[in-house]
Amino acid sequence: MSTCPTSRRRFLQSAAAASVLSTLPGLSAAITANTGAKAKPVSGTALRWLDGQAPARFDGATLGVPWPRGTLRLPASKRLDFTLGGNGPAMQSWPLAYWPDGSLKWTAHAIAGAAPAEGWELKAGASAGGSVAVRQAADQVVVTAGDIVWTVPAAGEHLVASAVRAGRVSLRNLKLVALRQDGPEPEAEGSVARQPFTSKLAKVTVEQTGPVRAVLKLDGMHTGGGRDWLPFSVRLYFYAGSDSVRVVHSFIYDGTPERDFIRGLGVTAQVPMTDATHDRHVRFSGEGAGVWGEAVRPVTGLRRDPGQAYKDAQVAGRALPPLAGMAKPVQDGLPWIPEWGDFSLAQLAPDGFTLKKRTKAGRAWIDANAGTRSKGLVYAGGAAGGVVLGLKDFWQRAPVQLDVRNAATPMADVTAWLWSPSAPAMDMRSYRGEDGMDTHDKQIAGLNITYEDYEAGWDAATGVARTSELQLWVTGATPSHDTLAAMAEQVANPARLVLSPERIHQCGVFGDWDPADAGTPARKLIEDRLALQLDQYLRETEQHRWYGFWSYGDVMHTYDADRHMWRYDIGGYAWDNSELSTDLWLWYSYLRTGRADIFRYAEAMTRHTGEVDVYHLGRFKGFGTRHGVQHWSDSSKQPRVSNAAYRRIYYFLTADERVGDLMRELLDSDAGLAKVDISRKLPKKEGAPQDGFVNASFGTVWGSLIAAWLAEWERTGDVKWRDKIVSGMRSIAALKRQWFAAGAPYDHRTGKFQGPGDNASFSNLNGVFGVVEMNSELLTLVDEPAYRKAWLQYCRTYNAPKEDIVALLGRDPGGRGMSDTNSKMTAYAAYHERDRALALRAWREFFQSDWLKPEGSRTRRVGGSAVLRPVVELANTSTNGSAQWGLAAIQHMALGGATLDEAARAAGLIP
Repeated sequence: MSTCPTSRRRFLQSAAAASVLSTLPGLSAAITANTGAKAKPVSGTALRWLDGQAPARFDGATLGVPWPRGTLRLPASKRLDFTLGGNGPAMQSWPLAYWPDGSLKWTAHAIAGAAPAEGWELKAGASAGGSVAVRQAADQVVVTAGDIVWTVPAAGEHLVASAVRAGRVSLRNLKLVALRQDGPEPEAEGSVARQPFTSKLAKVTVEQTGPVRAVLKLDGMHTGGGRDWLPFSVRLYFYAGSDSVRVVHSFIYDGTPERDFIRGLGVTAQVPMTDATHDRHVRFSGEGAGVWGEAVRPVTGLRRDPGQAYKDAQVAGRALPPLAGMAKPVQDGLPWIPEWGDFSLAQLAPDGFTLKKRTKAGRAWIDANAGTRSKGLVYAGGAAGGVVLGLKDFWQRAPVQLDVRNAATPMADVTAWLWSPSAPAMDMRSYRGEDGMDTHDKQIAGLNITYEDYEAGWDAATGVARTSELQLWVTGATPSHDTLAAMAEQVANPARLVLSPERIHQCGVFGDWDPADAGTPARKLIEDRLALQLDQYLRETEQHRWYGFWSYGDVMHTYDADRHMWRYDIGGYAWDNSELSTDLWLWYSYLRTGRADIFRYAEAMTRHTGEVDVYHLGRFKGFGTRHGVQHWSDSSKQPRVSNAAYRRIYYFLTADERVGDLMRELLDSDAGLAKVDISRKLPKKEGAPQDGFVNASFGTVWGSLIAAWLAEWERTGDVKWRDKIVSGMRSIAALKRQWFAAGAPYDHRTGKFQGPGDNASFSNLNGVFGVVEMNSELLTLVDEPAYRKAWLQYCRTYNAPKEDIVALLGRDPGGRGMSDTNSKMTAYAAYHERDRALALRAWREFFQSDWLKPEGSRTRRVGGSAVLRPVVELANTSTNGSAQWGLAAIQHMALGGATLDEAARAAGLIP
């Protein structure tokens, strides 16, 4: 076991602080935009592959592309014309977001499936037409993509009634299935009956109609035995140039945890089997590029040899040559060879899967194979074609399972189980009971010892959600092993076209950040430390197996140095749930580096934190749960966790509709502040707010709400959301102590704060949940001089010497912390106010930690693994990716023209 940092906060705070140094040059673009200077055109839009090289297979994808303010406008025709050139695939484009002047900020581009090139160039011009068409009728929607016709009913249990390829029905009755039981075997007494549920459509919406991409959204419930539950939303994506449909499956757990246990949750379809059973095949992806494949009725390995041509054909998945040419003993003996109808690959843990088969229901299972980590792909069909079904993040989401049933009959069933019925039932109960904490005082005492905010009834999982991604191909033959391996890789690591960090940075989006730069000794020091932090967390995820259906994408919060284990079982020290903005650390790290592994890590976190850590129905809707032993177990429900800032970067990079839904869900979540008192465990302040107002902090509450409003303003151009943000800014600036008041009574109907705001206080949490990042963007989009002045004064003062605080506020309110983290605010003020002395102070604040110096670090070897171990507390996670301004201000500051190296020498960092 490796040595880990003594706490996640210390470890990740150092990444936060290190990010500070590496990012500020991006501020120059933000300042230019804010002053109204004319934006410069970008220097080309080259699309590259996320993994740095062309994939083996490309079934189409969508990406977002940013543009500098004022450079691109939506034509009067409302149609955007872009092309990838004569050799590139067809493309479909549409607006994604707007600058305040109405020019396009982001465009989205769907690219047809094609033979992958090393890269393409995005250019203005009409694209070649695609092959996707949508026809709507009262009872169904028919999507034609190439030579496949997909029929989606408007009601009923089936998501797809049929898929017809070249005139042949290749798939029928795609639907959702679930198994429910009353108890959590084996604890419950007696047998626990399973109750089956299936999907029931309530609404089908055509969101996009082609010609390159069509998107259908299907909403409904699971139904069975007279009960509807588990609301779902499924999107179907069809691309020109692809014989597949991408399925994005989201559901909400709306049961009662004590009696509603999910034993299985899956997506299933029927496959017509028209070939002879010796020409029917089942394939599973295994480890790496490995593929396991066998026929329903095998002719290899027999006592008698059928002839090499017959064995070769069956192994390859082709139809056997005419049986008249087969060796007579085998030809006569074919009826006596068992037909294997059922196959199952179960990945019940991240490190192991088993594969078994049987002849039919009621007969014994036979072990067929086993391995470590399957990529999650299954095929059932024959020489005439069949169906390939894959589940993304397969082993990472264990327990999962892939099944083929009844392959020896005219209609086989293929199922991807998002929760395997072979595993114990999903247990959504709280991990603990009241345990004597039946009064407010006792709950506070418990909080003081375990860092867990417990309150009966506030630890329920009811309302959390999960999104899974699948891909389903309809084939005209049994794919080769190489083709299936490429499909499996496409499922596990979808081919994704991206832009370089430099191209994104040119556009002035996402506030102040810079592409990674190790061009000077000081910058190299910082970049090396940042890479170390990122790589360490990737290793921790693998070493400690932070996987599972509900947990993949999250990290642990704090390390226990005594037992050399993360504090997975200690109250608020366990799962992180976005605490201190880990998501932003990862996304800004990706923006800066373009690293594929960081993108996928951040993507998994976005899928997790926006779904599992947030309530999507019930009294806590729109709020997230503070860090804890379970993702929903802590009773502190706050908007700082549901914060749209954690989803927004992914949304604009990918145009992902599900994440767009999640951000839109949060637009009115501030109304819930009156129903969920998030400050009930804090000491009460004098003076209750008047009716309709609630006490709200500027950073952890308002600063978390404005990201959703900003995203909606960008996406729609609706100034209602801009005005709500501005109302908050102006009312904060109107308070006597402005940002130093830390919070004030808030009215969700107007977005305004009220009261005198004459009591100064500090909170070290106010600047670490995205408000710094949001301010850096908003102050380039809206002109609010009074708020800008108030914010800059707060940034300048937070880390100021005590005597400066007393001179300004009349006393030292205390409550300041994480001074090296918040050096980002000092440096931000230094740059905007062109204050060299303040910039040097920021440098000293940041480097007060010896951890960043070589002599301030040490390694310790445990279990044969040496890692760097920080020895002092460093900056806060919220700046991990977000510390966009830090001390690199010195590098390009107008005052004095000191270079970064000169500043580093002045600070004693380098000789």
